[in-house]
Amino acid sequence: MVAIAIVKIRDLFAVTMLTGIYSLLAASLFVVLDAVDVALTEAAVGAGIMIILMLGTLALTTSKEKVHRKPQNALALVVVFITGAALIYGTLDMPHFGDPEAPAHTHLSPHFTQESVDEIGIPNMVTSVLASYRGIDTLGEAVVIYAAAVGVLLVLGSGAVRRRRKEKTDSGEAQS
Repeated sequence: MVAIAIVKIRDLFAVTMLTGIYSLLAASLFVVLDAVDVALTEAAVGAGIMIILMLGTLALTTSKEKVHRKPQNALALVVVFITGAALIYGTLDMPHFGDPEAPAHTHLSPHFTQESVDEIGIPNMVTSVLASYRGIDTLGEAVVIYAAAVGVLLVLGSGAVRRRRKEKTDSGEAQS
């Protein structure tokens, strides 16, 4: 329901707030699924940093979406449906949710729970997985967050520069 409201509403401030609510709902779902570390990351990044960056961007733009109605592209719709069908087909042979005989439970989990302290030397299993086994992935996530922050700051900075130039030219014209 929240996702549908995000798509339908044209007020960008309301969309920003609903996006934060959606992120908190997703974090709650992760807690229910016993993925507390993922829930904390979702809450911090999705409901925290992302909302701050979106509000900062809204401060320099208008709060209403400009609607430009273009004719619908049938090819794009076909590509979306084919991609969706391929993704659904790819999940058909996955094990059922919570299946104790799933490969993740029979091959990966025993290795991480029994060997991570000896291999890595970190007593916390979640930390050893995120910092060592998935270290490159975690580094990539940090780079993406940093790049997004730099991009938003550049957009905000260029808006401030344009405003200063406009104020300077307006005040220069007023003095002449």
